[in-house]
Amino acid sequence: MTHINWSFIFPNAILLLAYISIVLERIPKVATALLGASILIVSHCITQQQAISSIDFNVIFLLVGMMIIVNVLGHSGGLNALAIFVARTLKGDKIKLLLIFSLMTAVLSAIFDNVTTVLLLGSVTCVIAQHLKVSPVPFLISETICSNIGGTATLIGDPPNIMIGSAAKLSFNDFVINLAPVVLMILPVTLLTLFLIYRKQLTGNQVSAEELSDLSAREAIADMRLLIVSLITTLLVITGFALHGMLNLEAGTIALSGAAFLLVFENRKSIWSDVEWTTIFFFIGLFIMVGAVEHSGAIEMLAHEFIKWTGDNVHFMPLAILWISGILSAIIDNIPYTATMIPLVRTVQEHTVSSDALWWALALGACLGGNGSLIGATANVVVADMAHSRGMPLSFMEFTLVGGFVMLESLAIASFYLWFRYLA
Repeated sequence: MTHINWSFIFPNAILLLAYISIVLERIPKVATALLGASILIVSHCITQQQAISSIDFNVIFLLVGMMIIVNVLGHSGGLNALAIFVARTLKGDKIKLLLIFSLMTAVLSAIFDNVTTVLLLGSVTCVIAQHLKVSPVPFLISETICSNIGGTATLIGDPPNIMIGSAAKLSFNDFVINLAPVVLMILPVTLLTLFLIYRKQLTGNQVSAEELSDLSAREAIADMRLLIVSLITTLLVITGFALHGMLNLEAGTIALSGAAFLLVFENRKSIWSDVEWTTIFFFIGLFIMVGAVEHSGAIEMLAHEFIKWTGDNVHFMPLAILWISGILSAIIDNIPYTATMIPLVRTVQEHTVSSDALWWALALGACLGGNGSLIGATANVVVADMAHSRGMPLSFMEFTLVGGFVMLESLAIASFYLWFRYLA
């Protein structure tokens, strides 16, 4: 009689069920992750000590720290003022607004995290679209797509990068040097694509600048002193990221220190309620579930199968990871996907070659693949929820058709980049 290895099957079955639940969205993602983690700890598939050590606290601290910093900056009114200033400068030209706001979102997503950026700029976009008497949906879709692309460029821009950077000990500078060049190639192509898709919908029936006259950039600044302190702190934190090797400090510590300093100036309860605690606890539950799967030996087995499938070809492996990650990140949220792939890539490195090209392939695939569908990335879901709450539902099919096309373009450009920079 064959012995069934439940210690191997059970953790993998729980993670698979959690993935299905996340895709179906019948219950909140955070509830799925925490329930799955709890079941695995209670059933002794992973000990409490192993569960705690599975949580990457550098990722948690970095997320919390940056959320607080950006929320304080949001309370100062600085980002709202910037968006209103741009809208008035462009005199309500809708197609220019779409392109400039999308570019702004990409740039800000590289400096801050893309989720917070789309939340802040998306809410302003809805107000401006209302004044222009136009649907905000094309703007929101374009901004979200560009937020995922812009966030790919830096360590702090997109949650998958935060996870990869912490696991692979890759610095802020490593991400900028290796990923910013390809983002600068992808972004103009994406903006041209968005222009071609939406130009007919947004040209004609231009409104006069007077319709934006009751929006004032100066009045949008709620607290000038707080804005100045926030900007200086943000600049110091980003400088700290760039120098973290010299400082011998992790990115999470630097972000949390900057947040703690800002809280001296702005410590309203609303700052804490604006932190996306559901995202933080989703990460915690996810880390524990993936830790249990890793302890079961499944990751090691998958890594060996991947090496066999790619024929141990170090030139093919990064491209395979890029495209597999891109396609699967469009189907599954890219955060749980990345959490599962990190130990696999680490194992593949141990058995083949320790090239960082595998990490860059995973980062590019997970971040760019997030544009493949409305559930591909956290930023997408956040914008969809925001649009729905304002009575302007964002169609799953419309987003997927536009985002999916951009994703394929982006992955094709990334393939050439990986090949010529690391593999040729």
